[in-house]
Amino acid sequence: MIQSAAKSQVVLAGVGIVKRYPGVLALDHVHFDVRAGEVHGLIGENGAGKSTLMHILAGAHRADEGVIRLDDEPVQFANPREASDRGIALVHQELNLVPRLSVADNIFLGCELVSRAGLIRSRDQNEQCRKLLADLDDTIDPRADVHRLRVGQQQVVEIAKAINSKARVIFMDEPTSAISDQEVESLLGLIRSLRDSGVSIVYVSHKLEELMRISDRVTVLRDGRHVETVETAAADRDLIIRLMVGRQLDDLYIHSPVVPAQPERLRVQSLTLDSEHRGRPRVDRVSFSVRGGEVFGIFGLMGAGRTELLESIFGLHASRVTGGIEVDGVSGICESPEQALRSGLGLVPEDRKHQGLIMGMSIQENISLSNLSDLETAGLLSGAREREHAQSFVKQFSIRTADVMKPVDTLSGGNQQKVVLSKVLSRKPGVLMLDEPTRGIDVSAKREIYGLINQLKQQGIAIVVVSSELPELLGIADRIIVMCEGRLTGEFERAIANEELLMRAAVPGAAVGNRPSE
Repeated sequence: MIQSAAKSQVVLAGVGIVKRYPGVLALDHVHFDVRAGEVHGLIGENGAGKSTLMHILAGAHRADEGVIRLDDEPVQFANPREASDRGIALVHQELNLVPRLSVADNIFLGCELVSRAGLIRSRDQNEQCRKLLADLDDTIDPRADVHRLRVGQQQVVEIAKAINSKARVIFMDEPTSAISDQEVESLLGLIRSLRDSGVSIVYVSHKLEELMRISDRVTVLRDGRHVETVETAAADRDLIIRLMVGRQLDDLYIHSPVVPAQPERLRVQSLTLDSEHRGRPRVDRVSFSVRGGEVFGIFGLMGAGRTELLESIFGLHASRVTGGIEVDGVSGICESPEQALRSGLGLVPEDRKHQGLIMGMSIQENISLSNLSDLETAGLLSGAREREHAQSFVKQFSIRTADVMKPVDTLSGGNQQKVVLSKVLSRKPGVLMLDEPTRGIDVSAKREIYGLINQLKQQGIAIVVVSSELPELLGIADRIIVMCEGRLTGEFERAIANEELLMRAAVPGAAVGNRPSE
């Protein structure tokens, strides 16, 4: 916990900010301010108005009412560039980089170092970029194209870009949602250094423990309104949750015993995924089995091969996969996702916006995508059947929308995740694989997802959950395996699993648990 910045001068403030969209009051006379040399946490459920407020204060959106004050003077930003010129930067949760440009070119985009002849000084940019990244991730090559980096490394580049702009106020939207624990610690250390040098940070995160560690104050929004701003030193996790949801949220994790006498639904034997390039396999001889009515957790640090394991089972890398897979007693490596779906497998991917949804399409169209043949009449898609199909999932999963024909990108993160689940479950899979199912959604929506998982478990579905959040896996899983560098390094029954054991198994050089890898 860090000391209060109560005596610091207010640098940026939004006073009485109102923002309306058709049928929605996104912000209702919200007051918010950030002080010099302060880390100010901003939190709330999905749809509370956090992103809208950030985008208004950073010049990306215009408020319908209210005043923005910079150094106690009213200002208006026509666009993010005007805000940037005044020292305000926004690090987006959804990465905002140019994939085919190098790391250094992205970081210096719009503020290039040029010679007297007007030519870009690439060598100088690379050297300055290397020094900047030394405090974040010194493994990133400034000359590498951004699209070749891991998602976590791309997030680091976004943060470095904001720091390089010499911003006085930096908005960070879920900056640690896709980076490793080591990168998180480096980032938090860097934020403390920026704060100590007088830079103000507005830090948006659903990770309460992280928010409590790094912030001086926390502002809570609910339903577009300012609920309360509290000094972090005087608050605790339970208080923040009560302010967010308007009630006490007991028993976040929902778990019921394994459904008895259920058959084995998935068996994986010595599954190996070779690297695209020479080097160690991405998945190396991993074996496990899952019964119906069981939640099977997979933990590991970034790069452990968890996502690649699920993708290999689901037929995404068939040409590089060896080993055995059985689904409901039928053996065979799936050659494609379509074959995996026909076999009774379902996958909810880690990146719902790019891999799970088509953002420009409606809720109804997204839910129907994987099951169009069952919604046809005489070879033509039946609009009435498609609508009835989508509405049944909206009702079953309590998806918050007034109309299934609304674009899916109008929904909050938690409701978008429910749409992905609906699409996958419309095929009635016997094995459901969930990759980071609660990433980037608020605590209340997480509890709803946990409830859905438990409900599906009671129906006899075998559920495989990959998560980087240890408390989540410990709360919902019946068994947990740990992966490290592509290999299975530990397996734990729920009764003995704890954070220390799982983390020890996840660190290279250790192998503990009921059954180490082969």
